[in-house]
Amino acid sequence: MNEWFRLESDQHGRVAVVTGANTGIGFETARALAERGARVVLACRDLRKAHAAASRIGLDVEAVRLDLASLDSVREAADELRDRHDRIDLLINNAGVTNAPGRTADGFEMQFGVNHLGHFAWTALLIDRLLDVPGSRVVTVSSIAHRFGRIDPDDLRAASGYPASKLANLLFAYELAKRLRGTETASLAAHPGGATTEIFRHSSSAFRNANLAIARLFGRTPAMGALPTLRAATDPSAGNGEYYGPGGVFEIRGYPEPVKSSARSHDESLRNRLWEASLQATGVGCPV
Repeated sequence: MNEWFRLESDQHGRVAVVTGANTGIGFETARALAERGARVVLACRDLRKAHAAASRIGLDVEAVRLDLASLDSVREAADELRDRHDRIDLLINNAGVTNAPGRTADGFEMQFGVNHLGHFAWTALLIDRLLDVPGSRVVTVSSIAHRFGRIDPDDLRAASGYPASKLANLLFAYELAKRLRGTETASLAAHPGGATTEIFRHSSSAFRNANLAIARLFGRTPAMGALPTLRAATDPSAGNGEYYGPGGVFEIRGYPEPVKSSARSHDESLRNRLWEASLQATGVGCPV
């Protein structure tokens, strides 16, 4: 374990909300935060699985039903969370799907709708619970695959594919970081490298097995995959607008370090256009 996490990880008194936390990287992120004293909320589509995960973790853990493929569910979950908590210290946008078929309840391609638009709306509806909290952070989980993504903000109904959704995650995280300057809250991003998780469950068996084999070859367990997210969330030296991933070869393995993202992810015009288009597509407001 890196020294930064072993020595700088006391989370007592903090409220952490983790999406997709019943399995994989989200579960390991939630467990690590709970073990270090945080009150953790598991925000998951399947509430039964979320309660089972909370029982496995024990400690101060609760659950809320959040289906990121439905903007109505996002609003309901945000309202429930706002009723429970008047402050949030860590909002970790971890949940994700790849190669998931079909469209969301609101008519968007599933990967783009869940990975980006659902999290965009979720964050916008909760961000006021973070703004006055010293040291609060939003951490959005992206992927190496963002480098292959393309987005036309003028037509989000046509946006599709895992790389596009992961590029959108970074564009969102960086634009949010710009809009949060001067507040108590920071926006950061992270990616896990390769990890043996369930994210490829909708892929063909050959594709899924190949990715899992690569992850195992490089020793990328879900616990290792969670470390970049945890560093972005808890390292006191991590700053607004930073991006963390494994520091090893091709950013697949190793302990988390600040990493670079594509030039496209830093395109300020694209970031702003996607922000405005996402507000329109989701129908939410955002106080930053």
